[in-house]
Amino acid sequence: MAGKKIKIAVPDEEGQVSIMFSRGGPRAGAGRKGFGETKKISLTLTNEVWTELENRCKTSGLSRSEVIRGIIESSLNTHDKLL
Repeated sequence: MAGKKIKIAVPDEEGQVSIMFSRGGPRAGAGRKGFGETKKISLTLTNEVWTELENRCKTSGLSRSEVIRGIIESSLNTHDKLL
């Protein structure tokens, strides 16, 4: 880190003290915006299902999470209409 200036920053909110370089670094409001509380799951998929999922991601330009979330939401909406 020779020649690079660093500073220690204390965040506005409670949290860890961080070391920041003179350029770049975390900024308030930076990063991907969340969409509320989320839960994570783990799935075991067959090779065929995985391949289909990857194909849908490539053709739609969406992430795996976005495609899987869309499939689940669509299925739940269809199920609700049948009740």
